[in-house]
Amino acid sequence: MPSPFPGMDPFLEHPDFFPDLHGRLHVHISEALQKVLPAPYFAVIGERLWVETSARYVEPDTDVIYGSTSIEEPEGGGVALATRTRTEPLVFEVTHDERRESYVEIRTRARDGGERVVTVIEVLSLSNKTLGEKGRQLYLEKQREVLGSAIHLIEIDLLRGGEHTTPMSLERLVRKAGAFDYHVSVHRFDQRGRFFIYPWKLESPLPEIAVPLLPGHGEVPLDLQAVFARCYDTGPYQRRVRYEPDRIVPPLGAERNDWLGQVLAGQPAKR
Repeated sequence: MPSPFPGMDPFLEHPDFFPDLHGRLHVHISEALQKVLPAPYFAVIGERLWVETSARYVEPDTDVIYGSTSIEEPEGGGVALATRTRTEPLVFEVTHDERRESYVEIRTRARDGGERVVTVIEVLSLSNKTLGEKGRQLYLEKQREVLGSAIHLIEIDLLRGGEHTTPMSLERLVRKAGAFDYHVSVHRFDQRGRFFIYPWKLESPLPEIAVPLLPGHGEVPLDLQAVFARCYDTGPYQRRVRYEPDRIVPPLGAERNDWLGQVLAGQPAKR
């Protein structure tokens, strides 16, 4: 059973669901590319790994009484022993949370027998778009690195919330394209400084984009709507998601309530 929406399913932007969709998108993007890439190109899935560290305060069992610890000198010499007091330290427990994010690389065999990365495809994650997250810091570092290299960069943003993350300023995009919900940014290393943007609204299907190969080798198509449909069909969302309007995160807004009601009722949606 397909998603009830004509394009992106806004219920899947919820933090409970998007990490699963994020991983599936890279798998099925890679799958779709393998079918259309000419030899000797191929797609692989890469992974970023980092550790998030946080400290949790642990409530002590006894009262905290601030004072100094006394040392008793034993009679006749020997080792001095500290007397036990009711003063207790503040106790913190440090946790280490391992995080992983996937991405897709298009590679080709190099003349020296190795492999050359030609194109990097990133689906932006929740952490990529959240201020203060280490995942955002690492992503922006990689973004700058790829933009300055001989590698094409494709960034797919399927999250309405969070900080704008692709290189072209949001103000400039809105001024040129009008209001939009999602977009894809394509930067070709052989046209440095030029960005090809595919913007669209929630009410529209995801676009088919052109994925560049090495100069002179042309492009291959990537149908993002077909990729999303495959993610939905093979994922748990039909059983897991409760399609109730107040469960959309971030909310759609009052102006789209009628449209949302039509979609969830199975009626033809007005475009």
